[in-house]
Amino acid sequence: MSPPGEGRLRAALESGRFAVTAEIGPPRGADGDAIARKADLLRGWVDAANITDNQGSHTRLASWAGSILAMRSGVEPVMQLTTRDRNRIALQSDLISAGAVGIPNVLMLSGDHPTFGDHPDAMPVFDLDSVQLIWTARLMRDQGRLLSGKPVKPAPQWLIGAVENPFAPPLRFRAQRMGKKIAAGAEFVQTQFVFDLDIFSRWMGEVTDLGLEQRCGVIAGVGPIQTVRGMEFMQTKVPGIHIPDDVVRRLRSVPSDQVAAEGMSICVETMEALRETTGVAGVHVMAFGQEQVVPELLERAGIPPRTANVLRT
Repeated sequence: MSPPGEGRLRAALESGRFAVTAEIGPPRGADGDAIARKADLLRGWVDAANITDNQGSHTRLASWAGSILAMRSGVEPVMQLTTRDRNRIALQSDLISAGAVGIPNVLMLSGDHPTFGDHPDAMPVFDLDSVQLIWTARLMRDQGRLLSGKPVKPAPQWLIGAVENPFAPPLRFRAQRMGKKIAAGAEFVQTQFVFDLDIFSRWMGEVTDLGLEQRCGVIAGVGPIQTVRGMEFMQTKVPGIHIPDDVVRRLRSVPSDQVAAEGMSICVETMEALRETTGVAGVHVMAFGQEQVVPELLERAGIPPRTANVLRT
């Protein structure tokens, strides 16, 4: 995969060991202990945890700050960086800063439009798109240059990630779209929630036909649905999520006090299937505000704990 730098996620992907990542949502407040509390639940079970960047366009503690706090708690971070809120000057500055404080992984994405968040009238930036940002990060790291051409010394040495949604139309172009991100420099790709294994398997077939899984680690997104209301929210309010009819029927068919357990079972079954899917390098467990269930999900799916995290500052 790519040059220099050390990190548990990089080691998992390079060795072929099934990787596990999760998410830590920063608080809406100056509570550094909130990150530590969530990190404590994940430590020893994940290779790394994404620190989200004002997810859903809701104002939160910054991803770079959350990443530092996660490292202090012994959990390797993946610093998310969106193009929504920053121009190319700020994006490159944040990337340099991530390298300077030892953040080993960065994940580039466009970000949800402000209309979905708590400041719907905010002006989006989108000076670069996600592919351009990935290319910029690779330029900074591998050639030691800014977009302006000026040198970056020393160059930061993080692992570069991207996201992809196998379920967004038109489906036939999604693998090719991911190929553009890999060509730009992405070394791992995390996907949107996988609830429809049939569509995901077809997409992975296209990915392997193009040989993309040989060039980056494909980490499939999973997560438990806790309530029918939560499922409906995901279907109608969260862009890009596809929940097939059979999953909807299954969750609606059980009493309300059993929906969470059924959602956990669906998530476990999905992870078991993904482990057997050719080209899948790992799972990305998204359990918003439910980090305590992540160890149980992994254990039930037969995914062993990680050895003690090596990253602590």
